[in-house]
Amino acid sequence: MSNPDRRFHVAVVGATGAVGETMLAILAERNFPIATLSLLASSRSAGGEIEYQGEKIKVQDLSTFDPNGVDIALFSAGGSVSKEFGPKFAAAGAVVIDNSSAFRYDDDVPLVVSEVNPEALKNRPRGIIANPNCSTMQMLVALAPLHRQYGIERINVATYQSVSGGGRSALEELGKQTGQLLSFQDIDPQRFPVQIAFNLIPHIDDFQDNGFTKEEMKLVWETRKILGDDSILVNPTAVRVPVFYGHSEAVTIETRDKVTPDAARELLARSPGVEVVDKHEAGGYPTPVTHASGTDAVYVGRIREDLSHPRGLNLWIVSDNIRKGAALNAVQLAELVAAEG
Repeated sequence: MSNPDRRFHVAVVGATGAVGETMLAILAERNFPIATLSLLASSRSAGGEIEYQGEKIKVQDLSTFDPNGVDIALFSAGGSVSKEFGPKFAAAGAVVIDNSSAFRYDDDVPLVVSEVNPEALKNRPRGIIANPNCSTMQMLVALAPLHRQYGIERINVATYQSVSGGGRSALEELGKQTGQLLSFQDIDPQRFPVQIAFNLIPHIDDFQDNGFTKEEMKLVWETRKILGDDSILVNPTAVRVPVFYGHSEAVTIETRDKVTPDAARELLARSPGVEVVDKHEAGGYPTPVTHASGTDAVYVGRIREDLSHPRGLNLWIVSDNIRKGAALNAVQLAELVAAEG
């Protein structure tokens, strides 16, 4: 039996980063039952203070922090940090919820979207739960209900991913380049391989031997693991776009049983975490700026039949990649762990 009055020692690793800051905001908004809050970062960022619910908390050096006594550790400091310190926190008794790709494809680490497969987190033999990639997460919040009702056989997806997915340096580069170009100055790309301002880059993460990028293959690997169905075919293209916050996806699914647009709208409208914005009029569809940025939902619009396939359906899926795509899901998973007692 869980204890509803229990409060937890929570550690946020990567507390000074964009996702870490959003995690803290969401923990406060949702009034997570915290007894002790440890804010951790690299030695470079340690020593500063972050305000949480009116209290200033000192940021500690992760490398010298003792994890004993931590109940839940939210990691968002990159894969190398997670690989080094995640198992140490788990060995000390913490449940580690990791936002990197370090453990996502390990068979003994559950990969969990709170609205899709929450039951999976109960089986965590290593004490680690993995947060999916932000693009996979928003796509599956929308597609999982359709898969369970109609059976998805194939997914074609093109992502339009904001620069915040690349971290603070990527946000700064878009802002800097935009200002330089509007002032008729030359630019020198640093964070991206080519100019990002007023441009599209069909390249996110490293290229793989099959010609796809790792970001694209994450959509394949993670979709199959989360839905528990290796037969689903996924054909992804990932594109970086000059948007600060919010990822968008143009998705076409082919289903085993035909689903009409009206039936899809009705099903999605009652699915957790989804908001349908789908009117056949100007502005009757979600965008990263007008709907997603700073909000919790996964928005779905432009729902229509695929004219090229008898059981095809098109959808436009938008969500805040930092908030829902990383921080919120981690906190939602922490709430599920806390509910276990």
